[in-house]
Amino acid sequence: MAQNIQNMGHGNGNAPPQVRDKRGDFLKGHPPIFMHSTDPLQADDWLCAIERQLEIAQCDDKEKVLYASRQLQGATLDWWDSFRFGHTEANPITWQEFCGAFRSQHVPAGLIKLKKKEFLALKQGSMSIVEYRDKFIQLSWYAPTKVDDDEKR
Repeated sequence: MAQNIQNMGHGNGNAPPQVRDKRGDFLKGHPPIFMHSTDPLQADDWLCAIERQLEIAQCDDKEKVLYASRQLQGATLDWWDSFRFGHTEANPITWQEFCGAFRSQHVPAGLIKLKKKEFLALKQGSMSIVEYRDKFIQLSWYAPTKVDDDEKR
């Protein structure tokens, strides 16, 4: 009987589920901190790097907002606190809302348009094939609908 009590919940399919430490997984990738930058593209690069780490850690929407916002410091953290305080909806802030608000605050829409135009006008010219490929990949981020399938690429 003692054996049965000891084995209860173990090996019979009733074992408690293992809880994965997603925050630990997120932090293992050494996600960058963002304070402020005079170059708006650095803000966009930060968001891309954070998004990669969140995907690797397999975070859900709520965790994405929570973990990404913990990587903000200084004036950007002040912006985030103000944004959260001003958020009047009953639902929590989604990852899509976070990204949109972050980009709206730190990456001017005009700059995104310029990068998209640069992508659409991209020519190999004197660049090597590798340099051209790298530039194409870098700028395609600003025109995702132009490269969302093989035929368009």
